Amino acid sequence: MKRVLIVDDDITLQTALTRRLELQGFEVLNAMNATEALEQFAQNPPDVVVSDVLMPEIDGFEFCRQLRSTPSGQLVPFIFLSSLGAVESRIHGHAIGADDYLVKPFHPKELIVKIHNLLERLERIHGEVDRLVKTLRSQRSHEPVPKALPLTPAEEKVFWEVMQGYTNKQIGERLFISPRTVQTHLSNILSKLELENRAQLIRYAFEQGYQLPTDSSCG
Repeated sequence: MKRVLIVDDDITLQTALTRRLELQGFEVLNAMNATEALEQFAQNPPDVVVSDVLMPEIDGFEFCRQLRSTPSGQLVPFIFLSSLGAVESRIHGHAIGADDYLVKPFHPKELIVKIHNLLERLERIHGEVDRLVKTLRSQRSHEPVPKALPLTPAEEKVFWEVMQGYTNKQIGERLFISPRTVQTHLSNILSKLELENRAQLIRYAFEQGYQLPTDSSCG
């Protein structure tokens, strides 16, 4: 059952909307002001928020800003209900993060349709995200797993330094060995992997799926 949080200090409107939404199969939470609504949201996050704009202490615009600044409130569908029907007010409402803006007086059926549409859109977004995640996981599962390098520990260190584009002199400075020793290790690496030069070595590494360690220290 989807939950709708109604934030409005008009008890008559609260009661009427609650009755209508419950008849549509929604669970309805009520708050008389933004402070109470934020507490409700933290304790029992709703699927949709419907809020007035003109409220005491914290108005609806500020409530929306505060809600959108929280991780759990960034994506929840948010609809404004307001007697402020000027274009500037509606634009401002959308600009701070509202998904829709209904001007009072309005017909409850219109609100219910908008709630259903927003929930359906969110379901489609979640479905598409799930599909993309599964696709990426499937692609990764079919990627070739690189074989262990047939190198000594010292040669493997040089291998990863070469992958980062360092010259023999730079590798020697980073590994505290002489450039001549670096060249000896590199020659051994090329011989073991049956390659001819540094360029072929780098291409081989990428083709075989070898990836640089995340800390790039390689040592």
